[in-house]
Amino acid sequence: MMPDLGTYAAEVTLAYVASLSALAALIGWSWLRARKVRRDLAALETRLTRKSHGQD
Repeated sequence: MMPDLGTYAAEVTLAYVASLSALAALIGWSWLRARKVRRDLAALETRLTRKSHGQD
């Protein structure tokens, strides 16, 4: 159910598409960044655990 946008239908639709695209890009970038940080943190924790066990 789409409201009647009159003469500005194209502009309003384009604004919605641009906003949703930007939001999707930000969510995707954030998700990928979180995966990388989680992977890097796990690698760091593994290195630190090995190093601390080797010094005992």
